[in-house]
Parts: sequence; structure tokens; C-alpha cells
Amino acid sequence: MEGTESANVVSKGGRTGGDRKKAVTKSAKAGLQFPVGRITRFLKKGRYSRRLGSGAPVYMAAVLEYLAAE
Repeated sequence: MEGTESANVVSKGGRTGGDRKKAVTKSAKAGLQFPVGRITRFLKKGRYSRRLGSGAPVYMAAVLEYLAAE
């Protein structure tokens, strides 16, 4: 029973405990300057509906950015 364990333990999902990539924001993915994550948070917090689609805050951020640029 010598050292059968490897130094890099693989977790259940198949990923190792190595380096992580830098997170990409929803605003960067959509090519916007306005904060999509913050708008999402405010829409959820404001209780505008029970469910919120994933594209709704992106669209709203794009509209607000367009109106601010005008």
C-alpha cells in the first residue's frame, strides 16, 4: 500500500483543483457597458414577475445604454 493517491485529486465533476479562468461578465458577452448583472438583481428584487428570462436584463441594459447615448 504505497502512495497510490495522486497529487492532483480529480473531483466528482472531472475537474482538477488547478487554476481557474477569469470570469467573463454578462455585459462583456453582450458587448455592453451597462451592468447586466446589476439590472438582473434589481429586476428580481423589485418583484416585477415571478420568473425572469435570461435575455430580459440583457435587452433592458441594451435599451438603457442606447437611450443614455442619445
